[in-house]
Amino acid sequence: MAIERTFSILKPDATRRNLTGAINALIEKTGLRIVAQKRVRMTRAQAETFYAVHNARPFFGELVESMIAGPVVVQVLEGEGAIKAYRDVLGATDPKKAEPGTIRAEHAISVGENSAHGSDAVETAQVEIAQWFSGNEIVG
Repeated sequence: MAIERTFSILKPDATRRNLTGAINALIEKTGLRIVAQKRVRMTRAQAETFYAVHNARPFFGELVESMIAGPVVVQVLEGEGAIKAYRDVLGATDPKKAEPGTIRAEHAISVGENSAHGSDAVETAQVEIAQWFSGNEIVG
């Protein structure tokens, strides 16, 4: 497998409960490296831009509100097959359906407060990383 990068957000429900370190430990346990990370407060415009793909869906407003409700931790993860590796450790969106030991099984509250986001494809990861990080902020 090729070394690739993916994007991660530790969502407000996770930062509110001080789970950044616990989630990072699960990420690193998979062999992924955190090559960029910062804690930010998403603006409404940033959240709407980030989740624009969902803007016609009924949950869009609630999604935006949840993402601006508190600080998030945005990250760039790197490793072999990083996108799949991170999606695997994230677990199913519904924490009740997530495999034990995954981020969502261990830490998510609900489908809406599912603790973390991960890119779903190489192209998506590139766009998401570029929204939050400049090249010199990523140290691999």
